[in-house]
Amino acid sequence: MNDKIELLHATDGDEIPSNTSNNPTFASILERRMSRRDVMRGGIAAAVAGVFAGAGAGALAAPGFLPPQAQARAPFGLKGELGFEPVPVSTADTTVVPAGYSAKPFLPWGTPICGDYPAYLDGGLNTGADQECQIGMNHDGIHFFPMAEGDEANRHGIICMNHEYIDQPKLHPNGATIVGGARVIEDEVRKEVAAHGVSVVEVREVAHGEWEVVKGKYNRRITAGTPMKISGPVRGSDLVKTKYSPDGTMTRGTINNCAHGYTPWGTYLTCEENWAGYFANRTGRPREHARYGVATGNSRYRWDTVTHIDEYARFDASVKGASATEDYRNEPNGQGWIVEIDPFDPSSTPVKRTAMGRFAHEGVVFAPVQNGQPLTFYSGDDARNEYIYKFVTEARYQPGRTRGDILDKGTLYVAVFNDDGSGEWRALDIKDKAFRDAAAAAGVEFKDQADVLVNTRLAADVVGATKMDRPEWGAVHPQTNEVYFALTNNSTRGGESNPVDAANPRAASAFGHIIRWREQGNRPWALRFDWDIFVLAGPVEDSRKLDGTPLDETNIFASPDGIWIDYNGVLWIQTDMGGSQQRAEQDRFGNNQMLAANPYTGEIRRFFVGPLGQEVTGCITTPNNRTMFINIQHPGESGEAFPQVASNWPDGGNARARSATVIITKDDGGVIGS
Repeated sequence: MNDKIELLHATDGDEIPSNTSNNPTFASILERRMSRRDVMRGGIAAAVAGVFAGAGAGALAAPGFLPPQAQARAPFGLKGELGFEPVPVSTADTTVVPAGYSAKPFLPWGTPICGDYPAYLDGGLNTGADQECQIGMNHDGIHFFPMAEGDEANRHGIICMNHEYIDQPKLHPNGATIVGGARVIEDEVRKEVAAHGVSVVEVREVAHGEWEVVKGKYNRRITAGTPMKISGPVRGSDLVKTKYSPDGTMTRGTINNCAHGYTPWGTYLTCEENWAGYFANRTGRPREHARYGVATGNSRYRWDTVTHIDEYARFDASVKGASATEDYRNEPNGQGWIVEIDPFDPSSTPVKRTAMGRFAHEGVVFAPVQNGQPLTFYSGDDARNEYIYKFVTEARYQPGRTRGDILDKGTLYVAVFNDDGSGEWRALDIKDKAFRDAAAAAGVEFKDQADVLVNTRLAADVVGATKMDRPEWGAVHPQTNEVYFALTNNSTRGGESNPVDAANPRAASAFGHIIRWREQGNRPWALRFDWDIFVLAGPVEDSRKLDGTPLDETNIFASPDGIWIDYNGVLWIQTDMGGSQQRAEQDRFGNNQMLAANPYTGEIRRFFVGPLGQEVTGCITTPNNRTMFINIQHPGESGEAFPQVASNWPDGGNARARSATVIITKDDGGVIGS
């Protein structure tokens, strides 16, 4: 437990700050778990193989941990088996899929979906009003909600997807116009606000692998300016009262949405990640700003400089009035939540479910529902040395009756990974005596549960949660309840606070890994778990699979990010090597890619490679697993400054690159991955 928690004093900029608490790192725990003899005998290869094989007291049985009764329930009898030939790495400005498969772009940024359906104009020529009726920029988490029953459910539905951020050079004819440090063209800002958020669009298959937008009543854009309800313990708190909502019940917009989730009752969950950089506070940051990295200088896009329009001036969180209801000092506190959206009710107002915590959410995934039992949701905080959380509802799930308000009451926990392979969940609940004692020992005071939730990171600091290497997407196996989480990388690994030694020798943790755990008694709401490592990513000479063998040229990858387990039990792994890593490692790893893994055996094969300069993200299939939707984000990233990663995908020629969904089908109409 920490003797004292010191608040972070972050530098300005877009990047979320690192955790400066003294909590142990996952790296140090993993190192202690590996035996000294194994390390000396074979270095990292032998040490990691020891962990995979169950060297720790709490290790999961592997491979073949799936019990026979669960194997019998695997859909289609495939049990995660892979039946395609892996594709090689690629540096081409196109998509690559295995023989017998086709990949087609769909719903690129700017596709008209509502209003008067304004056509996309290349060169950044669309207006802000146009963008409010078009698919947003930089696609991320995606889900398909069927709108019919039987086989028709695989051909007609609603796609919900969120949009993480914008690329100003591509969004406008000549990039953002800034004069004297301020934005001077209001419509540019309107367009940028509209390019964020969520797109809800009805779609229908018209031929095998060919889909179209249905001009129906469900289509809508939810943006960084859309009114939203605040629900749960933070509703009405002094910490969310603003000039816009003096009673603290409303806020505006959802910002920097990364990854997603959905609920058993058929709603979409969008997750607010690096929202802090959109705000500026030049009059001194309270802890609920400082711990998350709200800027003290320029905000990310300088929307706050359009001071004569309240819609944009709200991004200036500086103290300007005598009370919080006279300015927007609390505006950042309305961000960092999980937002629930009902795709089947276009008149509904999105709801921020505050009981689930406030941090840089990288998706949210629920454990398989059990009638009459609580619901459990897992989420990672995507920043270096941050934490993994789970939320357990107070009420119990009742099919046909449970709705979103079940998310307003429950307990938020944070994970502690012990070095013997066991783990525990520690409550972030002001009613919990252990939490109150930990806060007192750390010298931190919380007024009420709303204060705990607005300051979720600080609350996790005081209970001694384990620092992780950028927790990204999570996935829960539908038969076994095993939980998988991608840990992308951690450039700060090394030095006294993040030790690197013979047991974990990769300074800066460039390649990342995927961990997994099983809750005690296979109960998602349990307070203890056992963990191990599913795969250590990296090149052939510095990687390990579940069986202790290294990756090879058919499956080497770096920086795992998006993961999803499909209806056949296949684990899909998507990579997000950033711009600098792509440039440095392109010859070895190629462009960002998607791989398929068999969770039962640990087998991994490369299935898809995207175009230049992009990130592969978001994955869902139709219920029959015969049509897959994935997203390509920021193709050509850094292309203006680094021509070697420039892209013109998907339109080709000299067109500006556009984020887009990719539809993948098997040419014979078969099951994806089989």
